Amino acid sequence: MSRSPSRHQRIVIELSLRILRAAMTRSAQGRVDCIEVRLALRCLLHHCPERWPFALFWDAAASENDIGRAQGCTAAFNGIVRQLRLGGAAHEDEGGSSR
Repeated sequence: MSRSPSRHQRIVIELSLRILRAAMTRSAQGRVDCIEVRLALRCLLHHCPERWPFALFWDAAASENDIGRAQGCTAAFNGIVRQLRLGGAAHEDEGGSSR
């Protein structure tokens, strides 16, 4: 985790973040516990020092409550981006939830 990711890994990380950001945006309208979200979470898992934001995102994505789902996905996405930065897999200009 401490070494910089390869070009291939950076592409996978960027695509995974795009998938999660899109799911976070859609989460206010309905459940987002779909296969592409699951794959994106799985692709990012070994780049982060802690697992809690992944479990939080998946649990929130499956919630039936619109407000809780949107808030949970947003908080978890922010946690994932922070973990990627702490692990050295993302830079300050990558990720971010409010875009």
